[in-house]
This record gives sequence, C-alpha cells and structure tokens, in this order.
Amino acid sequence: MLHLNGFLLSYLKYGDNDCVLHCFTGEKGYQSLFVKGVYGKKSKRKAYLHPLAELSFTMYKNPVAGSMLPVSRLEPVQGSKVPHNIKANSVIFFVADFLNQVLRNEGVNPGIYAETAHFLEELNGNNFRAHLIFMVRFLEISGVQPLVGPGAFLDPESGSFTENKVHDLFDAELSAIWKEILSGTAPYTVAIAPQQRKAFMDSILVYNHYHFSDFRIPASLEIVQQLFQTDGH
Repeated sequence: MLHLNGFLLSYLKYGDNDCVLHCFTGEKGYQSLFVKGVYGKKSKRKAYLHPLAELSFTMYKNPVAGSMLPVSRLEPVQGSKVPHNIKANSVIFFVADFLNQVLRNEGVNPGIYAETAHFLEELNGNNFRAHLIFMVRFLEISGVQPLVGPGAFLDPESGSFTENKVHDLFDAELSAIWKEILSGTAPYTVAIAPQQRKAFMDSILVYNHYHFSDFRIPASLEIVQQLFQTDGH
C-alpha cells in the first residue's frame, strides 16, 4: 500500500462518477491519479476538488510511468488550508494552471513542494502579491533564475543584469524589484505597488518564454489580472 501527499493542480471528470487528478506529490513528483466514485450522489469527496488543495492519497500499488492507478482513499491533509475568497481563488487557479504546465515532467522536488506550501500560507495571510514572488522563487528553485549583478536592467534572454536596457518591459524600476526578490532574505515582504503588478507579471511570463521550452501563458491570466486594478495590499 502506498500513501502520497500532493497538491491538486487540475482534475477532469471521467464518465459519470469518476475523476482523473493531476497532482504534484512530495513523494513521487508529478502524478496522474484515477479516483472512482468522486461524483457519486453520496460522495463527499468532490468537495475536496479545489486547485492547490493538499490531499492525501492511498493506493494499493506504486504508480508506473504513463499509467494511472486507482486511488482507494482520498482526504485532505490534516491542517492544510486553501483560502476561498474571490481574490485568493483567482490567484490559486492561476498558480495551479502554471504549475500544471511546468511540472508535468518533474520528479521529486522538496523545494518546489515546500515553496508551494509557503505560498499558500502567504495567501492565507492576504498577501495578494505572493503569486508574483512565488513565480520568481520557482525560477530560483528550478535553477534558471537571473544572475544578480551590478547592472540596473535585467536582460530576460541572458538572465543577467546589464548596464543598458535591452527589453522594453524590463525598465530600471521593474528590474530593481526582480533584484530585491532574488537577493533578499525575506522575498515575500518585497513591496510591489498595485499599479506595477500587471507589468511585473508580464515580465515574469516573458522570462519564462525564454527559459522554459514550449511555455504557454496560462488561460487563467485574464482573471488574475483583475487583482492588479483593485487590490491595495
């Protein structure tokens, strides 16, 4: 019997009552799991299906690459909490969409798992810029972060700071925020003004295009961008 804990990234209804879950687990990395009866009339488990919910899975065999094993037991991890207000939901759907794309070939990675948990803690504390900082931290953990240097402008293609501006989006102001997040000891406290957040998100997506092959913009970006115009935190 195998026990896994994982963050739910996406799910798809299969037939009338069953479901396929895509998760990033602490023990096995990215996994696709099959759960029977989730949508049955008497099932309470469909309430657990929320992006980035941390769930505990029990199955009778180890998963094999390319296969989906049926989950015999599904329940929330004790003490885990996903915020459910409208702003937090927008952020969570976006981050789950992003992770579901970039982690599909990822094996065990304790750093990413722990950072995802930390991000959720920040969001539970109403830090509505946490997703921006999380995405930069993801670059660090993945080993493709910019190399901090004395230059004032970030070159997204080379991943270095230069003396001259090489990309319209990466001006001195946004480049300074990148540098502060990358070099600071408490990145989630870095201030990003509401009016800067759309441009900063765009800069992260541009950087990802250069450093992740076949990167696509998450479909939920338009929803989360609404935060930049209304949020003052």
